[in-house]
Amino acid sequence: MTHQKSKPAAPREKGIFFAPWEKTFDKAFTPFEEFIHRQTTSGLLLMASAILAMVLANSLFADAYRHLVHTPLGVTLGGWVLEKTLHHWVNDGLMALFFFLVGLELKREFLVGELADPHQAALPIVAAIGGMVVPALIYFALNPEGDAARGWGIPMATDIAFAIGALVLLAKRVPKALITFLVALAIVDDLGAVVVIAFFYTHELVWQALALAAVLLGGLVALNLAGIRQPMPYFILGALLWLALLKSGVHATLAGVLTAFTIPARPKYDPELFGAHVKTLMARFDVSHKPGESIMTNDALRAVTHALEKSVRKVETPLQRLEHGLHLPVAFLVIPVFALINAGIPIDMAGLGATLAHPVTLGVGLGLVLGKFIGIAGACWLALRLGIGELPAGTRFTQIAGVALLGGIGFTMAIFIAELGFEGQPEYLLMTKTGVLIASLLAGVSGFFWLWLAGRDQS
Repeated sequence: MTHQKSKPAAPREKGIFFAPWEKTFDKAFTPFEEFIHRQTTSGLLLMASAILAMVLANSLFADAYRHLVHTPLGVTLGGWVLEKTLHHWVNDGLMALFFFLVGLELKREFLVGELADPHQAALPIVAAIGGMVVPALIYFALNPEGDAARGWGIPMATDIAFAIGALVLLAKRVPKALITFLVALAIVDDLGAVVVIAFFYTHELVWQALALAAVLLGGLVALNLAGIRQPMPYFILGALLWLALLKSGVHATLAGVLTAFTIPARPKYDPELFGAHVKTLMARFDVSHKPGESIMTNDALRAVTHALEKSVRKVETPLQRLEHGLHLPVAFLVIPVFALINAGIPIDMAGLGATLAHPVTLGVGLGLVLGKFIGIAGACWLALRLGIGELPAGTRFTQIAGVALLGGIGFTMAIFIAELGFEGQPEYLLMTKTGVLIASLLAGVSGFFWLWLAGRDQS
């Protein structure tokens, strides 16, 4: 009588526990997880949201789309009511998270990033200034007076997600130092946009609310000086600061930047102390561990793992932890929702020629495409001739010119400033958004192919 040999059990990784479906889910999820962490993905999602908004605004669902955008939503606490449309909640509220992340990135760049070394930072700073001033001058030359003149700040801003996404798509055809240069330029550009919004796109000031905002900002600074590293106190005071600025006339999203600047950028432990502390804890861990016993029944082991977790958090800076944690929510929720709510432009084919020829459309379009190119490339050329800064390692000036073209992609921040400058003026908003979309498309395509051709010998 023969006996069939039983099949050996599937190999199990020693010391690792798997749920029944865990390995199957890991195989399915890992490619998706890698996809969402790619630099280009947020730009693609932003583009898809903008296209969807355009389709909705010019389809049978146009009325439903407009109704959704202007749906009133409110918060009521007793007799206190705060009510705004969905459009305002996205632009004034949700975008505060975007500006909070921008503030974290700004602080990191100035402390330890590409803007920390004055010699390295000189060229991107000069390039960013040129890329803000020239587009504003071109716009103002075409719209020197009246309500239309308020749009001068619109073509100043570069959309970092789209621009970086275009560079990353070029892979080996561009040196990594060129991507670093564009990131530094865009960070300075964002800082310029924040300053412009703060000083030139505010409503009539309410001094009592502004004084309260100053007190709350002082409270945030006090948290930093007191060594508070838990994020919740900063979020609570940051939310109150947002509310105070909302009532003050200064745009509420600036609360995000101001709060970010108060987030601690130093860890509790330095690396040497952390290493020694972890070694001590691991020795306790080994002593406390009993083979075959679950950690759920071993109080000493649980205490050590909890101490290890706290130590890991103390060797990280709160700024670093928050920046990492907010990247995906902002890139994959905040910005796409902003695009979906704001990019829906109704296109009237009969009047398209008049729209394209309007001074506001021309000012925005020429400011982004020509102004950014002339401003960034011209400022870099002048700075290099004067000995201010130097080209990034392994790059040529022709590649800097390609980056100058990509700087004309001004989607997110440009539309945001347009909403501030032309609030309650739908005709100007239509012209502005048309100019932004067309210019961003032209700048992105031309910059991509310019760099593709300029990088032939890098591939």
